[in-house]
Amino acid sequence: MEIFTDGACRGNPGPGGYGVVLTSGAHRRELSAGFARTTNNRMELLAAIAGLEGLKEPCRVCLCSDSKYLINAMTRGWLRKWKGLGWRRGPGQRLRNEDLWKRLDAACREHEMHWQWVKGHSGHSENECCDALAVEAAEGSDLPPDEGYLNEEQLAGDPPGLFD
Repeated sequence: MEIFTDGACRGNPGPGGYGVVLTSGAHRRELSAGFARTTNNRMELLAAIAGLEGLKEPCRVCLCSDSKYLINAMTRGWLRKWKGLGWRRGPGQRLRNEDLWKRLDAACREHEMHWQWVKGHSGHSENECCDALAVEAAEGSDLPPDEGYLNEEQLAGDPPGLFD
């Protein structure tokens, strides 16, 4: 199974969206959604989550993303470290997007994962498709709120937009 993902945001924070392409042999599925106020990093994470949560059974997955934030966290042991520190970056340091990191961690458990970075906007057909899906979703009307972002925004002492 290959999963290609991308996130987009019109302003950061601002309206955002994600796009996902899942492929397995001749089978192909596209997913996307948008939110009224969010960040680019949240959309990158949510794209990966949506792709993994869209799988019906455990499998080998190669997840390709142009987000170094996502790929480095998964390949350089950052997520494992954050989890070991009680979902913190370090002593007294909050983990940005904690709700999505926890959800991504849970979504990966059933699968044999391989993470691959692809350069964005470089002509990679599936990445370009995900980008188009994400942008279209971000530009939609009547977008729902990203509750996780709103919760982060409300934490004491943290000005809006700090989480990216």
